[in-house]
Amino acid sequence: MTILDQLAAYARERVRSAKKVLSAGEIKERAMALPKGGFTFEQALKTDDIAFICECKKASPSKGLIAPDFPYLDIARDYEAAGADCISVLTEPKWFLGSDMYLKEIASAVSIPCLRKDFTVDEYMLYEAKLLGASAVLLICSILSERQIQTYLSVCDTLGLSALVEAHDEDEVRLALACGARVIGVNNRNLKDFTVDTDNSRRLRSLVPPEVLFVSESGVRTPEDIEAARSMGADAVLVGETLMRAPDKRAALAALRGRV
Repeated sequence: MTILDQLAAYARERVRSAKKVLSAGEIKERAMALPKGGFTFEQALKTDDIAFICECKKASPSKGLIAPDFPYLDIARDYEAAGADCISVLTEPKWFLGSDMYLKEIASAVSIPCLRKDFTVDEYMLYEAKLLGASAVLLICSILSERQIQTYLSVCDTLGLSALVEAHDEDEVRLALACGARVIGVNNRNLKDFTVDTDNSRRLRSLVPPEVLFVSESGVRTPEDIEAARSMGADAVLVGETLMRAPDKRAALAALRGRV
């Protein structure tokens, strides 16, 4: 099994456990009772310049522990103050040391949209995301079938959630488009072996039509990387480890934006 396979399998275990506490019917009823969202995540990516999705992440399978001291609310507020357009919050608990609580508290503490960064393998997780205050969810093509992606996008539309549909190669980009994705993220990190190729976004950019939002994910470390993303016509970048390791996150984001 690849790391991604293990992450997906563990996500299924988590859902099975969660359903014993709150049934699928109950969580759906609670989520549907909330006001419908306004797809604020995708709206936030429609900027004149490239948009920044900044990540709150304590650890990762490839890098291990990234932030031993993890004042996640301070980090989120710093991102917002520095001009982040959205915040990505890891909720996967085993390999990323994430927590649903992080997302719930961050979404309440900031006014910009939050993405639930997790390994969505069940419709249940979409209703969880809505209840936690997320504005968007991550759908990874390589762990989902075409029917699952279509179903999850339909549920998201009903809830008013945006979906960042993640692809890594040509076939997955085509799958995302065929399913009707409005936001496609190309991951420069191969989630099967965690190698990084920052050219992956450039290669796949031409497959995504201009009316679909394009996000370049992973391996974005320098202002030159941001400029490369601008040049290829990316609508947004997702930046994680670089900001998480920076002592002054406001200054680091300003530097990436070219506003030092």
